[in-house]
Amino acid sequence: MTLACITLIIPAAYHATFARSPVGDPPAPDDGSKAGLLFISHGTSIILLALYGAYLFFQLRTHPDLFKLRSPRNDDDEEEEEEEEGAKMNLPAAALALLGVTVVTSFCADYLVASIEETADRYNIPETFIGLILLPIVANAAEHFTAVFMAMKNKMEVTIGIAVGSSIQISAFVVPLLVIIGWITKKDLTLFFSNFETVALFVSVLLVNMLIQDGKSNYMEGLMLIGLYFVIALAFWAA
Repeated sequence: MTLACITLIIPAAYHATFARSPVGDPPAPDDGSKAGLLFISHGTSIILLALYGAYLFFQLRTHPDLFKLRSPRNDDDEEEEEEEEGAKMNLPAAALALLGVTVVTSFCADYLVASIEETADRYNIPETFIGLILLPIVANAAEHFTAVFMAMKNKMEVTIGIAVGSSIQISAFVVPLLVIIGWITKKDLTLFFSNFETVALFVSVLLVNMLIQDGKSNYMEGLMLIGLYFVIALAFWAA
């Protein structure tokens, strides 16, 4: 996730350094940075997709032991082992269920995104605030509930994997994939975001990495993350 964040900072730094006036946001066709941003974004996206594939191979094939759940043991119950639940669905049934849920979710997502503009106009809410602050809460409600439930059961590895895993997928797989698809379909998509958005992402990733690197957590660290979330929400509301 840190690497993906860095790859978003570099295009912003390039644009800030080499763009000619007037500086566009997103870059205007005549600011002199568009060709360089496209070149950087295409190459970076290929590298990120390759690294994400290597990460999956590392996690699933060569070093799966590093990602296995390690249940905490106390002095009084060292001999107690948590019973593992068996699979309740076979692979074809699980794949079919996942495909069906994905199709239904795609229709719901299209309807939700289409209603953003109307909601913003009706209630005078900035569209950026809805897209970056409110939608993630609603769209990831099940994920949030699962992470909190696992944290209550003291399974921090699973909790961190749920909370951070989706962010890694978006930043290291989905975003680069969209850039490559845009390249193939002759759409000029880049990894350039505004300086404000890039800084907000950077400080978020920085704080998360500092808090989860020991694999432990407490309510004070949770309050710090919630506090940063509200600060960013206030900033995007003002923007």
